[in-house]
Amino acid sequence: MGRPGLNRRHMLAGLGGLTVAGSFGFAALGTGADALASGARTRVTYWNLFSGGDGYNMVAMLDAFRAEHPDVAVKDSTLQWGNPFYTKLAMAAAGNRAPDLGVMHLGRVTGFSPGRLLDPWDTGLLAEYGVREADFNPELWRRAVIDGKLYALPLDIHVQLCFYRKDVLRKAGLLGADGRMVPPASADEWFAMLKEARAATRKGLQTIGLWLNDQNFQWWFFVAFYTQLGGTWFDEARTEVTFDTDKATQVLEFLRRHVTDGYADPGFGGGAGAEQFLNGSPFAWEGNWSVPVFDTAKVDYGATPLPPVFGRPATHAESHAFVLPHRSGRGGAANEGAHRLAAYIVRNARAWAAGGHIPAYTPVLATPGYRKLDPQSEYVSAMDHQATEPKAWFAGSTGILAQRIGPVVVSSTMGSAKPDAAARRMRSTLAGLLAMKNPMDGKTAAQGGAAA
Repeated sequence: MGRPGLNRRHMLAGLGGLTVAGSFGFAALGTGADALASGARTRVTYWNLFSGGDGYNMVAMLDAFRAEHPDVAVKDSTLQWGNPFYTKLAMAAAGNRAPDLGVMHLGRVTGFSPGRLLDPWDTGLLAEYGVREADFNPELWRRAVIDGKLYALPLDIHVQLCFYRKDVLRKAGLLGADGRMVPPASADEWFAMLKEARAATRKGLQTIGLWLNDQNFQWWFFVAFYTQLGGTWFDEARTEVTFDTDKATQVLEFLRRHVTDGYADPGFGGGAGAEQFLNGSPFAWEGNWSVPVFDTAKVDYGATPLPPVFGRPATHAESHAFVLPHRSGRGGAANEGAHRLAAYIVRNARAWAAGGHIPAYTPVLATPGYRKLDPQSEYVSAMDHQATEPKAWFAGSTGILAQRIGPVVVSSTMGSAKPDAAARRMRSTLAGLLAMKNPMDGKTAAQGGAAA
């Protein structure tokens, strides 16, 4: 499976004046190839999956590191996003051909056989380079720990957001004195806001873009609102399914109502929602990676976490994280260089925030430079209200869980299945996945991976 919405990224990049194809070549060839031919004492190979604006931002951060650390030569390579990246990384680690440093989505780490395909971080060495557990959101750090060892170093969280047009909401009377959207406290309040916004919207535009027919986005939205309701997935031992079909039905009915009440038009599915937003549609639920696109388009907009319609703030969050792919006899200068490079990028993630991501290194969030970023500073609270997939081997970005359950959510949202029937199907799918063995894990039975 490729990147969800890859065509969307190309489309949005075109709207925002970004050059996606160019970033692939730049990041893959970059200055790293020349660096390996230099006389630097330490050489570090680094694989990542960043394209588009993220690719350019990463290259800029790598070049800054090279300028400050001429004794470390970094060879960076950008691989295809999604499962092709994870497959290649797993094969390289299994065959002892892995890079010194890699990037993964944090939700995929549990299924990547930590201890066999991934090596743990040396937290003492990270501390020497200025990165400590106390500098991270506690829950984010816990997600990176498996069997008592740190297997991922978070770089950011990337979240699903409610983008809103300030010009339209101002006309509808939905902005507060601070010029920001007033958050609803219930589902009824949210739909009342949509009604007011629709009345202030130009004809021919839908009220909100929801990626109605996209299995990934619909799954992400479900995770957010199910978490708001306090829903759980499995027991602590990962042996029993605790998925609440009543709460799931409530969420599915909520998502479906956007269509039945006429606020989201199936004719504007997928990337058309972002296009409509640029043309004046009041709302769009998009990932934070759309920030550079809307900035470039010079739209008068704001962005908040997904609305807390069920009382408890929570918005879907994933994390790009640095990992150490397994290398036999890992250690020495290259390993130290990998720690040094990762720590540097994490500590200097202010540039990374330009892509809309929330830096994981919390001291960055307190800097005047970050606080001045708009709308990033408006949704930074998402760091404390993360709705994440269960910590299981089949979860994580583009993982089996999204592939199996995402289409079920879509079937409910689009109306081909009733919400209660879809909820029951989701529970049975979870039970089936829990009974499966992780194909990349040579030691764990059917419990769905080790838990921290």
